[in-house]
Amino acid sequence: MAYDVVIMGSGIGGLVTGLLLAKHGKKVCILEKNKQYGGNLQTFVRDREILDSGVHYIGSLAKNETLGHYWEYLGVLDHIYFERMDPDKFDIIRFKGDLNEYPHAQGHENYIKQLAKYFPEEKDAIVKYIETLQLYCSKFPLYELKKGYKHEDAILSKSCIDVISSLTQNKKLQAVLLGNGFLYGLHADSPFYIHALILNSYIQSSWRCIRGGNQISKAFIKELRKHKAELFNNQEVNKLNFDNDILISCETENCIYEASHFISNISVLKLFKLFDKKNQNKPYVKRISELKEGPSAFSVHLVLKPNIIPYFNYNIYHFDHPNYVFGYNDNWNGYRPKSIIISCSPQEREHKFTSNISMLTYMSYQQVKAWEHTFNTTRFPQDRGKSYEFFKQKIAKEMITLLSDYFPGIQEHIISIHTSTPLTYRDYIGTTTGAMYGIEKLASDFLATMVAPRTKVKNLFLSGQDVILHGILGVTISGFLAAAEILGYDTVFDDLFKEPPIV
Repeated sequence: MAYDVVIMGSGIGGLVTGLLLAKHGKKVCILEKNKQYGGNLQTFVRDREILDSGVHYIGSLAKNETLGHYWEYLGVLDHIYFERMDPDKFDIIRFKGDLNEYPHAQGHENYIKQLAKYFPEEKDAIVKYIETLQLYCSKFPLYELKKGYKHEDAILSKSCIDVISSLTQNKKLQAVLLGNGFLYGLHADSPFYIHALILNSYIQSSWRCIRGGNQISKAFIKELRKHKAELFNNQEVNKLNFDNDILISCETENCIYEASHFISNISVLKLFKLFDKKNQNKPYVKRISELKEGPSAFSVHLVLKPNIIPYFNYNIYHFDHPNYVFGYNDNWNGYRPKSIIISCSPQEREHKFTSNISMLTYMSYQQVKAWEHTFNTTRFPQDRGKSYEFFKQKIAKEMITLLSDYFPGIQEHIISIHTSTPLTYRDYIGTTTGAMYGIEKLASDFLATMVAPRTKVKNLFLSGQDVILHGILGVTISGFLAAAEILGYDTVFDDLFKEPPIV
């Protein structure tokens, strides 16, 4: 089969790239290894409840805001159903033994107002923090809905701990300010720009998907088919065929796909393993192949009895101690995690109660290495064994006990319990160690850990979590950049920004 562009992987980055190219008249094909499209947008149903695998909430979705502008241009925004989160606390940060609920609020002035109630003596520091967020965001034109793509090394090389410690010496406030970085693999040496861009998008506005994140991928797929793109699921790419530094085709188990250009939306580490010997020996491939993936996760999803647990329109970030905000490597005390995020997902527009609760915590791939020889998806089901089930049950029990501190008696209201580990994310998402956020980016080595959309293979480009910025906003922008490599930078961004957004 021959196309103008073949896209390997249907995460948001791949869907964005494909839709842009299809809208510009390219004959596009998208290949997905799973039954469901969408990467981390995949959902699953248990006891008639829709549960999200990765999307907890989304920022800056109003039409005049960053992500809202990109998605409105793509024609998908009005086809997705969202609910705005609590304006005074879309996130709360909690510490063991501290009854305070430290809020992150929507709106820059409101953010300062709500948090300063708990740190009145640090109000100037909180104001300076918001100004610093805005300063960093202003250095990224595509985030600010302006044309431009050059970034200053001084901005890229500042770590979270460098910036935060320059603003305040109050350790608890430092932990609160960085507390929801848990959602995107933040640690002390993470570049501050990543924190700034992601958190500022939530401060602009914060939203939850109604009935699951896979409605996002469904909206994209509807638009893609409208523009004559072809999508094939259960098509995992297992071979690449080269003519020197030109990629001429990719192969799945039962088909060969030829194209003028290729976009990879799969893990760059897995992609490079498919290169032929000549291309694998290129220095940039060796450099990137030595990079470390970020953390994976263990999650617990609870289906609850109806009309009992009040719906909470915010996320709870729990830490046993403020120090655990600044890294993820020391996250376990036996089977009990030291930090978790607690959220719920609305199943309908009007609701007083929640019918589900999800909990997520960091987990190293090493903790499940005993079962790494197993592989389990809906297409290729496999029982990983009794020891694996026992391991998951022990952790789930500890996490539910921790949850009961926030929802006393929750154990009595659970219908069913469902868990996933780094092996689940590895098998479904396709990263080598189940990483949730792609390649780990470091301020101390920002040039080495920043992966660009362009590769040394002349007609192969990258989009997705590994490129520049992860998260839904980051991979959306990476999708535009990958498309721009084929269509031309001016063609893509002049059209996108031809009318300034309404402020």
